[in-house]
Amino acid sequence: MAPVTPPPPKKNWSLNSKATRGVLYQVIALCLVVVTLAFLANNTQANMAARGIPSGFDFLSAPAGFDIGETVIAYDPEQSYAVAIAAGVLNTLKVAIIGVILATLLGVSIGVARFSRNGLVRGLSYGYVELFRNIPVLLQLLMWYLFMVEVLPDSSESWKSFDAFFLSKGGLSMPWPSSGVGWAWVWLGAALGLVGAAVWRRRMHQRFEQTGQDGDRLWAPLALVLVLALVGWLVGGMPSQFDVPQQLDFMVEGGASATPEFLTLLIGLVTYTAAFIAEVVRGGIQSVSRGQSEAASALGLTPQHTMKLVVLPQALRVIIPPLTNQYLNLTKNSSLAVAVGYPDVVSVANTTINQSGRAVECIAIIMLVYLTTSISTSIFMNWYNARSAIKER
Repeated sequence: MAPVTPPPPKKNWSLNSKATRGVLYQVIALCLVVVTLAFLANNTQANMAARGIPSGFDFLSAPAGFDIGETVIAYDPEQSYAVAIAAGVLNTLKVAIIGVILATLLGVSIGVARFSRNGLVRGLSYGYVELFRNIPVLLQLLMWYLFMVEVLPDSSESWKSFDAFFLSKGGLSMPWPSSGVGWAWVWLGAALGLVGAAVWRRRMHQRFEQTGQDGDRLWAPLALVLVLALVGWLVGGMPSQFDVPQQLDFMVEGGASATPEFLTLLIGLVTYTAAFIAEVVRGGIQSVSRGQSEAASALGLTPQHTMKLVVLPQALRVIIPPLTNQYLNLTKNSSLAVAVGYPDVVSVANTTINQSGRAVECIAIIMLVYLTTSISTSIFMNWYNARSAIKER
């Protein structure tokens, strides 16, 4: 005889139920927030109308009429304010994404180096953290900007390396693959290699969890990326054209370039945030019981394998939440780009305010951009935190 499935319990919507009261309180709080925002918006619009100040977002379709010194997408002053603001948003995302990657690599390296057996390495790591963590980021940006515009030579006398990399007051110039279908196949192969590398590392992690046998998580994925990029290079007709910068009489021409403003903002944010990330990593490693390292040593694991297989996986539970805060801080600190002249979304919005007079709308757009980026970062890091959590048996 098949077992009888009991009917699901009926929900008690009485006010005596704690769950019911919790839902009711949240609905009331949400309604209060909506009413408050609606009141503020209506009051602001009424006051602006009484003073003859135009309002609304119709100005976004009007021609911007100003130039942007550095953009990710093609931009012309005759295009609309919406395109100009989009260019500023992409500039902000470019600094944020590259900065997060570089700050993570530098911060994790310094945090792990704090536990080195070499006293010089520990001392240098400690000195770096104490120096860059205790100087305001704005002062660091100004320091790097002065280095770019005062210490570096003029474009006619650039510092060069291998006749391919040039650094001067005009920025950094480097070789870059020429545009064409052939190189597109190379990038596609490398992208597929990255996907394959992620799948490989996931399978190695699952095998380690099930059997305790660890596989190659570095060289095999790297080889996969290189091999698929090579296949793309062969399919694309073996392109070999590079746009190499050349030193002319008064400037460097050709190749890919990074402006002094972009380099200033990137270096300043990376060095500042990496100091905090290093402390987060150090605290996470110290939170792991010393007995874990001793047990790993008793099993014959080397210090490198102990750190990789035993300590860091357990430390991630402590590292990831504050690491998310550092990513958010780096993204929001990019708004200081206006101090060094980098055209991020705040700088472009300020110019838009001066020309259109739509201050409330432009500030609302800035708030929406940073709110969206922060929430997106938090969602991704929360997903990664749940994925990296140690599953209790």
